[in-house]
Amino acid sequence: MWDPAVYGRFGDERSRPFHELVARIPAERPRQVVDLGCGPGTLTATLAARWPDALVRGIDSSAEMISSARALDVPVDFALGDLRDFVPSPGVDVVVSNAALQWVPGHLALLHRWAGALANGSWLAFQVPGNFSSPAHDALYELADAPRWKETLGGVVRRMPVPSAAEYAVELTSAGCAVDAWETEYVHLLPGNAADHPVLAWLEGTALRPVRAAFGADEAGWAAYRGELGERLAAAYPVSHDRAFFPFRRVFVVAQTQGASW
Repeated sequence: MWDPAVYGRFGDERSRPFHELVARIPAERPRQVVDLGCGPGTLTATLAARWPDALVRGIDSSAEMISSARALDVPVDFALGDLRDFVPSPGVDVVVSNAALQWVPGHLALLHRWAGALANGSWLAFQVPGNFSSPAHDALYELADAPRWKETLGGVVRRMPVPSAAEYAVELTSAGCAVDAWETEYVHLLPGNAADHPVLAWLEGTALRPVRAAFGADEAGWAAYRGELGERLAAAYPVSHDRAFFPFRRVFVVAQTQGASW
């Protein structure tokens, strides 16, 4: 279950890649803009502000996120749905996906299908986290595989490796797109202290969701796992000046269909 409040703890850090991605889309007057994995909708609302004449749609698989998005009272059509089922309809000129495709194994084929279904000159833009080999994720996966937790978390926690920018570029070029692909490593300065480590708080909004769900009503088990993970994260990311310095790699792609040149 997604919790919009937990996810939004680091709103500035999580929103910056979205804005940098969308800034690279030169579409001027799109008819329809679709945000796949729109979350709580606050970022989707900025798409409506940028393209006020467009029909803007936001789709997410979390009922909690869609409920939060609909409460914003913005000119966006928010709907519950799985991005894997998305088929671009006629008139869709821009498709955006921000930090969602990493949850879909083998999503290169999905991107290829979208590119083939979009009309000539349409835009497909997305970014995915590329930090799944970081110390934070190493700690999460190694701890989940420890004998104490393996029975509860076996098969629940998995790495979500994503292709490199070059691999995305190759795939979408083969689908007939002109591609702009790049990678950025941010260094997030997360406020907090060693007792309640900020990287742990960050993970609770994303990668730790299935872990928390696996513990269910076992509050003591979750508290013990969380405490042990917090100790590992404190060692990997020492707090200095009331900040944890958290490197975070992301992969960006902006593609235009049918090989149109920019």
